[in-house]
Amino acid sequence: MSYTVSLFHIVIGTHQRKMSINEKHKTELYKYIWGIIEKCNCKLICINGIPDHIHLLVDLNSTISIAQLVRDIKRSSSLWIKSSEYFPLFDGWGKEYAAFSCSKSMSEQVQNYIKNQEEHHSKEEFISEYQRLIIKHGLCYHKSSEE
Repeated sequence: MSYTVSLFHIVIGTHQRKMSINEKHKTELYKYIWGIIEKCNCKLICINGIPDHIHLLVDLNSTISIAQLVRDIKRSSSLWIKSSEYFPLFDGWGKEYAAFSCSKSMSEQVQNYIKNQEEHHSKEEFISEYQRLIIKHGLCYHKSSEE
């Protein structure tokens, strides 16, 4: 048996950063995404967001890549969202996503960050946060066609 911990902080924006995830039904969406993650044999630690994006903290199973997991989340949840009546403004997820590895010792800090998205975004727009996180993790930010 192998023992692994592979924590990732994942950020997924809506198509063209559209404010399409309404507060009233976001819990149903989060539960659906949780199910997708479980089917991939991964563990959802935390999920939250605001109308134009979501944040997840996931313990990735060693048998799946981060790209596969995000693809499954985006594809399956998009189909579910479009078949439901909960999110009439939703056109899909954006083409890109961001995923940052996270140490076990930092997981509580990341969870608190995710849990406090509503408060955090009263002071900072999504695109600023997205750029800041990418640069903070040593990556080079490139402006998206969705901006």
